[in-house]
Amino acid sequence: MGDYVDKKNPVEKSTIEHDDYVGSDGDIELQEVNTKAIIRKCDIRIIPWVALLYLLSFLDRTNIGNANIFGLSTDLGLTSTEYAMCLAFFFIFYVLFEVPSNIVMKAWRPSMWIPIIMIAWGVVMVGMGFVRNFEGLLAARIILGVTEAGLFPGIAFFLTQWYRRFEISLRVALFFSAATIAGAFGGLLARLINLMDGAAGYEGWRWIFILEGIATVVVAIASFWMMHDYPDTAKFLTPAERKVLQERLRLDTDGCSGEYKKRFIRDAFFDWKSWFFGLAFFSAVVPLYCFSLFSPTIIRQLGYTAGMAQLMSTPPYVAASFMTIFIGWLSDRLKTRAPFIMIFGLIGALGYGLLLANVSTAVSYFALFLGACGIYPAFPIIVAWGSNNFGGSLKKSVATGILICSGNSGGVASSFLFPAEDGPRFKKGHSVCIGFCCLLSLTGVFWWFYAGWANNRKAARNAARGREWTAEEKLELQDEGDHVDWFFYTR
Repeated sequence: MGDYVDKKNPVEKSTIEHDDYVGSDGDIELQEVNTKAIIRKCDIRIIPWVALLYLLSFLDRTNIGNANIFGLSTDLGLTSTEYAMCLAFFFIFYVLFEVPSNIVMKAWRPSMWIPIIMIAWGVVMVGMGFVRNFEGLLAARIILGVTEAGLFPGIAFFLTQWYRRFEISLRVALFFSAATIAGAFGGLLARLINLMDGAAGYEGWRWIFILEGIATVVVAIASFWMMHDYPDTAKFLTPAERKVLQERLRLDTDGCSGEYKKRFIRDAFFDWKSWFFGLAFFSAVVPLYCFSLFSPTIIRQLGYTAGMAQLMSTPPYVAASFMTIFIGWLSDRLKTRAPFIMIFGLIGALGYGLLLANVSTAVSYFALFLGACGIYPAFPIIVAWGSNNFGGSLKKSVATGILICSGNSGGVASSFLFPAEDGPRFKKGHSVCIGFCCLLSLTGVFWWFYAGWANNRKAARNAARGREWTAEEKLELQDEGDHVDWFFYTR
């Protein structure tokens, strides 16, 4: 979002610095509201719960990799191509329904839409525990893709309606770190659940689907009470706190419309930036999903048993979780995104390069740490990076959906990159991941120079204008979103 600050406006200054809020009308009640306390309250009420939702989402979409280690393909008689199809078709339908889901959520209520889709995919997950053949598993994965599609883009947009542009990266990182936690303990959890092998006549991998699906449904039902909509209706805030939060967000959007107009949907689809950030996200998603879906397989090919492979996949995820949160905080603190994309894309490429080189078992295992710590931190930064550079809440919602939709289509490609017959070297898979990590870095380089050029042009036009933009002038141009001259791009 833009970096323009009206230096004559005391409200903007106070909220930017997180000091006590000072209302422009001198309202004594508002002057006594501490902005930091409001943000802490929002963090406590919102972030842990949405992180839990995403943990379950990521666990449910990737637990098929753990189930496969414990005999899914063998028991269902799947070929490696059929197994890859079950992975790929999930992502195809996941991608198709992301943008429509965000449009529905924007028109409706997050506190209703998110729990409903969670109940739906939890039921599907339980059903996966009872499939008997390839066709049944494929159908379940397709429906799972449809029902899970709305969570990540929905929550990503939802957070932008609570936090300002240089607060969002840390919050998305905290939210997304649930994925690394799911990766870290998903394997351990799967190993424990697999001890139920034979219970009630069902294989252990079936119980992985059944129990994790039941957990999702339980949390989804609780979400009807735990989820909130937007700051103006949040019951955990006082009226004064709601007003402060709304005002600081209004100032952060800096004159961009928050109305629901069809033209904003069209604008998002025809804005090249939506697809550019989608390309950046795609470049991160391919190596990320390769890691999450196949790291146990890669470790097993290093010579370890299935159970040990599950345990050894945990430490790289733990390291990635801490790195993701730290880099999310640092990105907000430095108010920049592209340099982190450049750096961490190269770290990911180095990790996959060492896996490709296959120097030794120890080096290959270390490479998994580099791969995880390179790719996972880039994920939330790209989401914040994209959302920062669109003006207007509806356009931002749709553009975020396009970004994530485009990126998650990389999950389709990743499904076919590590067939079992390519082991133990997996040359094709590692090589493709190196290429996408390098492409990710290049998107950061391009945007750094483009945004600098575009911002300089806007600054020059503002300087030539010779005066500040008035509230009336901004109101007249509010539908132009990020194209206006007072909106500066985040680099």
